[in-house]
Amino acid sequence: MPAAEAHHYVLVHKPVGYVTTVRDPHGRSVVTDLVPSTIRARLYPVGRLDADVEGALLLTNDGALTHRLLHPRYGVTREYEAEVTGRVRPADLARWRRGAVLDDGPAVPRTVALVATGPATSTVRLVFTEGRKHEVKRYCQALGHPVRRLRRVAFGPVRLDDLPPGAYRTCTPAEVAALRDAGQRRG
Repeated sequence: MPAAEAHHYVLVHKPVGYVTTVRDPHGRSVVTDLVPSTIRARLYPVGRLDADVEGALLLTNDGALTHRLLHPRYGVTREYEAEVTGRVRPADLARWRRGAVLDDGPAVPRTVALVATGPATSTVRLVFTEGRKHEVKRYCQALGHPVRRLRRVAFGPVRLDDLPPGAYRTCTPAEVAALRDAGQRRG
C-alpha cells in the first residue's frame, strides 16, 4: 500500500486576470501557474476569486480541510478591502453593518470598517463568512456603491500582508494549525 501523500498549504497573492482553477480550456492564466511545477500538479484552490479580483487564495491538496474551510456552518472568515464608487461616511457604517437582502438571501458582514474616503471613491474593509458568488460585489452594489477594485486580504487566519501580487509562500505550521482550528469551530 503506497504511503499517503504529504499535504501542502500555499498562500498565493492572486493577481487580477488569473482564473481560480487548475486548467482553463480558454487558455487564460490559472492560479496554479504561480507556484513551482514541482508542487503545482497536486494543489487545488480553496474556493474562488473572480478574474477581476486579487488577493489571498489558499492552494492545498488537503481535501478534507478544504471542505471544512468552505462549508458555511464553520463560519470561516474572508476579509476584503473594497474600493467603491462614491463617498462612504462614518455615519453610513450603521447601514453597512445591518446588511442587505440579495437575490439569494440576506447578506450581513461580520465586521465593517471605513479605511479611506474621498470625493469619488471610498475603501471599506468587510468580513464575510459565507463566500457566496459575487457576494461582496453584490452587497456593495445593493448599498449604492459599486465595487471598482476588490482585494481579499485574509482567508481565515491567513493574511496576505506584504506578499506582492503574483507571489506565493508556504503557510507556516502555526497557520496550518489555525486553519485546522478554523475548520472545526462552528460559526
